[in-house]
Parts: sequence; structure tokens; C-alpha cells
Amino acid sequence: MHYRLLATAAVIAALGAFRRYCRRRRPPARSDAPAVGASAGFNVLQGRWVRPDGGYTIAIRGVAADGQLDAMYFNPNGLPFAKAQAALDGKLVRVSLELRAGGYNGSTYELTYDPASDQLKGTYYQAVAQQRYEIFFVRK
Repeated sequence: MHYRLLATAAVIAALGAFRRYCRRRRPPARSDAPAVGASAGFNVLQGRWVRPDGGYTIAIRGVAADGQLDAMYFNPNGLPFAKAQAALDGKLVRVSLELRAGGYNGSTYELTYDPASDQLKGTYYQAVAQQRYEIFFVRK
């Protein structure tokens, strides 16, 4: 019973953090349907992405022309990225994210957008444990 109460409180806190995050940022102009393929540029990255193996979420609210991402991480509470950058590598759209807040101490995601599956795939480096994991995010 106590566990359920704590879990419910954590979900409410995460939703509150995301709601505050959404209120203070103006959403970028975009179509209702996500762009498909690397030729669409960085706009394909916009949206909410969830890691099925743990529920970790990346919310990408906008992408500047230089690839700078307006993004936040949720586990379950919101944490800012120290660095959030997208880059075109030929036809590939790559994403580099670094977390320093909340005890992550320089943990990173190095991801590539896969247009065939509409997923972000790559590696997560857990800095505290100094271990790398192959992971992926699906669009939520």
C-alpha cells in the first residue's frame, strides 16, 4: 500500500514538472504529422520519446537550425540536459545528449534517428557505473 502511494506521488510530481516545462516554453510551429526521413532535417526529432526498457522519456520541444535542441529528460521527474545537440551526418540525423543534473554526472546518449522504424537508436553511457548500454527510444 505504501509503495502504491509513493508511486502515485512520483507520477504526479513528474506530470507537474512536465506541465511547468510546457508552460514556460512556446511550442515551435510544425505540422501535425511528423516528418519522415533524414531529408526532412532535424524537425523529425520533435516530440516525446520513451525508452521501453525503463520508461525514461526525452521531450524535444524544438530544434534550431544549428541543431541545438530544446529538450528535457524525465526519469520520472524532469531534468535539464547540460548539452543537447543534433547533427546531420550525410543522410543520418544524430543526437548527442548529456546529463549532469540529478546524480547523472556526465551520463550521455549518442543516438541516430532510424526513419524506417521511427526510433532513436544508439548507446547510453552511464557515467557513475562507467558502463555502456545499447538502447532505443520510440515515439510516444
